[in-house]
Amino acid sequence: MGKYRPFIFLGVAIIIAFVTSVLIYSYLQRKAKVKDITLETQTIAVAKVDLNWGTVLNSEMITTKPYLKSTLPGGYFPDPSSLSGRVLISSIKANEPIFESKLAPTTVKTGGVAAVISPKKRAIAIKVDKVIGVSGFVQPGNRVDVLVTLHSEKAQAPITKTVLENILVLAAGPEIQAKGKEEKASPVDVITLEVTPEEAEKLALAATEGKILLALRNFTDTEDVITKGMTIPTLLASYSTYGSVQEAKVVPVKATGSKKPTPVMGKKIETGKPALEKKPGFTVELIKGNKVSEVKFEGGEPR
Repeated sequence: MGKYRPFIFLGVAIIIAFVTSVLIYSYLQRKAKVKDITLETQTIAVAKVDLNWGTVLNSEMITTKPYLKSTLPGGYFPDPSSLSGRVLISSIKANEPIFESKLAPTTVKTGGVAAVISPKKRAIAIKVDKVIGVSGFVQPGNRVDVLVTLHSEKAQAPITKTVLENILVLAAGPEIQAKGKEEKASPVDVITLEVTPEEAEKLALAATEGKILLALRNFTDTEDVITKGMTIPTLLASYSTYGSVQEAKVVPVKATGSKKPTPVMGKKIETGKPALEKKPGFTVELIKGNKVSEVKFEGGEPR
């Protein structure tokens, strides 16, 4: 019996270890067991392809996808057929849900620019080349400033002035316009801007009387900037130590007095009166760029 005692202890230890392992495994299994949770989904209408604003929806543009119902905001459409004939006022990417907030009112049945114009606003189109159109970087949704340059025949002096600021671009697309007798047509961009009636009048006059340019703005920059406009003298005075260029100013000079007449044989000369009265002289200061010069005049003649 004594010689089997170590084996008995070993067998008991193995049994205890096995039982302990089974109990621990069962405990961990009960703790790790997760109840099955059924997530409720909702099938909603989504865009089948990328759609631009102004598009009139039809069944070929719409499909359905399941989404978690608890995460969906209001305004979704479970039935795609209810969207037939509705007009988009915002661009939508493929597989993006279509919400009521992205659609024009049900009374609007015609797509295009007219569907996205804000109330009390107007859409006006202007023809621009690639330079005026910021080399083609002006896209729908951007905001631009409109500058006009009036030449001497349109104004007292050539001037460039910002006439409209923070204007929304509704559309930007190419148009083919023939130049003179050229056989090839040259592409011209047509930029459609959203403006108020008063801004539309300003833009129409600027496009008729001068040359317009567009300046692209940052999306976050909405501050209006008041400017005086740029004229040729102000332009030439840039980076000048003399400041702004001014008009030539006349500096009056006091009369130098009269000289006594030279006696002439056979003639009587009255004393106390000058024989020749000189006109008062003056000096003209000329400013050309950063150079200043003076021209003195005496008696109406330059010296």
